[in-house]
Amino acid sequence: MIDTKIVSLLKVVETGNYTYASRELNLSQPAISQHIKGLEEEFGIKLFERVNKKLMLTREGEILVNYARRMQALDNQLKRDLSSGLTDALSLSIGITHSIESSIVSEALAEYASRHKGITITLITDTANGLKEKLRSFEIDFAITDSKIFDTSFKSKLLDTDNLTLILAPEHRLADKDLVCISDVMEENLILRLPHSGTRDLFIAALASQNISLDEFNVILEIDSIATIKDLVRHGYGVSVLSRSACMDEIRKKKIISHPIQNLNMSREINFVYSETFNREDVLKEIHDIYDSMNIDPQ
Repeated sequence: MIDTKIVSLLKVVETGNYTYASRELNLSQPAISQHIKGLEEEFGIKLFERVNKKLMLTREGEILVNYARRMQALDNQLKRDLSSGLTDALSLSIGITHSIESSIVSEALAEYASRHKGITITLITDTANGLKEKLRSFEIDFAITDSKIFDTSFKSKLLDTDNLTLILAPEHRLADKDLVCISDVMEENLILRLPHSGTRDLFIAALASQNISLDEFNVILEIDSIATIKDLVRHGYGVSVLSRSACMDEIRKKKIISHPIQNLNMSREINFVYSETFNREDVLKEIHDIYDSMNIDPQ
């Protein structure tokens, strides 16, 4: 059982206010204050300071809160694991990157859940770096990411190899072309993911390998939502460069045409990433098998 002082600390950080924290925890405000004072005395630090009437964590407070969140996540994980040992139920918290959220990976996870009575899967979408931090703080059980996480404290298992591809509407002038060149794409209105997304960074790196800059293209829109980009492409507002796996459903239904771009190598791995403490590799194997059975690439 996690220390009640830690619970109070996290609630104060969440609400930004002792009064709100006391209401949500059904405790008196003096009790919350005593919990915070107890932690400060125990660790010999000051947790909060007031800046412009706002309650702000000190540097030492931020360190303690980071560890407190890990403790809370581990406490939750312990309760889930013990509960799973007593029943057939299983609760999984899985992190996925944005492009994977729109791919058949989500379908494979839904299929896995449908095959197991009582299972609950929570999907959390974030950047690869964000998922790494969630793994480190035990907020998620494992991640499925299309960006490599170079950290030896985690284990990884290959799920698939994916490629970025040019996507366009079926009526587009390039739709029936056997070979699409970089110069063809330069003539089009280009709709891209936001700067620093993994998809965009890989596209820029591939261009740089050919001594080409993104500035040479007519980028008209930058959007975070992959679903919105696909809709705009389908309606003829431009073309885009996206993960092929993220567009598989539309490609199968012939709502979108997909072409590789000549001389641009834009392949990447999709990996399961998990900590050493995760001991359910049987779950990863079954999800992998389901994914493989669903991943029939249309030609």
